[in-house]
Amino acid sequence: MGLHQHHLPRSASNAQRAVRRSRQRGLSFIGLVFLAVFAVAAFAIGGQSVPIFLEYQAIRKAAAKAAREASTVPEVRASFDRAAAIDDISSITGKDLEVTKRNDKIVVSFSYSREIALVGPAYLVYRFHEQTN
Repeated sequence: MGLHQHHLPRSASNAQRAVRRSRQRGLSFIGLVFLAVFAVAAFAIGGQSVPIFLEYQAIRKAAAKAAREASTVPEVRASFDRAAAIDDISSITGKDLEVTKRNDKIVVSFSYSREIALVGPAYLVYRFHEQTN
């Protein structure tokens, strides 16, 4: 009986233990905590970023509409302000638009930035700059 139990060389049993250890995979408690903190931070930043990008899309749409429909600078700004009131745009107003003409076509440009406070003095800053065609 004793012969059959120990017929493997010692190095083979060490190799089997190493294989068993390498199969033990998982997440330690500290790893789980770091993963949870990262997930919470990603959701918090993402939750604050989505409205910023939705507003940016609304600004682009309002600027393009104002450039298409208006023929003077005051009309462009008034058209943008009407769309801004409807779409709840608060980052810029009609007076912040730069209105120019290129080949008898009105071009509307805008530039602005938005911040998300992270931790202490750290901020995530989005800078937007767009021009209609």
